[in-house]
Amino acid sequence: MSELSDHEIRHCAMVLLRHCGMISAGEAKALLADSAWSKMQSDGSTRRFWRVRRDGFPPCIVAAPAGTSEKELAESRSTWKIGNHLQAKGVAVPALYDWDRSTGLLVFEDLGDIRLYDRVRGVGADGCPDSGALRDLYRACLEQLAIMQFAGADGFDPAWCWDGPRYDVELMLDRESGYFLRAFWQGLLGREVDPGIAEEFRDIAAHAGRAAAGYFLHRDFQSRNIMVQEDRPRFIDFQGGRLGPLGYDVASLLIDPYAALLPRCREELQAFYGQLLAPRLGGDAKDFFTSYDFLALQRNLQIVGAFAFLSKVRGKVFFAGFIEPALLSLQALLANRCFADYRRVRNLVDQGLAGLRAGLVSPR
Repeated sequence: MSELSDHEIRHCAMVLLRHCGMISAGEAKALLADSAWSKMQSDGSTRRFWRVRRDGFPPCIVAAPAGTSEKELAESRSTWKIGNHLQAKGVAVPALYDWDRSTGLLVFEDLGDIRLYDRVRGVGADGCPDSGALRDLYRACLEQLAIMQFAGADGFDPAWCWDGPRYDVELMLDRESGYFLRAFWQGLLGREVDPGIAEEFRDIAAHAGRAAAGYFLHRDFQSRNIMVQEDRPRFIDFQGGRLGPLGYDVASLLIDPYAALLPRCREELQAFYGQLLAPRLGGDAKDFFTSYDFLALQRNLQIVGAFAFLSKVRGKVFFAGFIEPALLSLQALLANRCFADYRRVRNLVDQGLAGLRAGLVSPR
């Protein structure tokens, strides 16, 4: 089946809202008016989003997949299944109102327009959440993340996952270090891959893969996926969730190029999260700190690959400006003692940063 038209989406959304008891037949007719609907921009997703607002009606978001292929419908199903599970466990996600399995259409709570990203950008380029409201907001994000990681794992069914049930070494090699090489090194810079680099990436992934992986993993936990509603964080874009290690989502938040937190802020927030984990892990958060740098590196490789792909292949120029900050973060991570033996990876990142700065990128 091809992509649904806007007309079909509106009528399907009204059926869903009536089905879940949010509106009457008369209200549905009024909500079909053009004035009630506004198209929303998506980040890296191919899904389409609309905000539905009208006086006297609670605002909601309508999400539709780009098409109705098996893969696209599976992603929609994961959003519905995982979202309802997380909500039942007390995780700070939006309420999901209804879902149509045949079209993949979803209707859920509108959390407003303010993201953590907006709050961070609002304090300026040198902002750091080491005091005041922004620090408290980051800490609240980490407190809610701990709830999601532990409570979300309780009763989680891997069959809900559309994109793989678990974060493991195979995923790291294909979708993180492999993505970095394909999308950035080869796709954006047009370079050939040194055959020896694969061995180093395999060894790094093996270290990351030693972390206990029985927790709920969001896998895209960053400032543009955290809404702020009445100074409380709410999490979106969890449909890629699966079981995984504790350190990955924390690293994703702290090395987030959109926010560009200063090193001392990252260290303070990492230590704060370690304190949150201690009572939950029987006083021993050693595994979290031991694996953190390796998981952070894996996430950073994924970020660079994603930004290169989205900017070059999908033409989303917004992401191009964050490739250099992401490479600088990767370079800083590789300076840590635990990566001293990975000379090829360090050289690769250094050369990639130099090539990007010199504008030595391949044409589209």
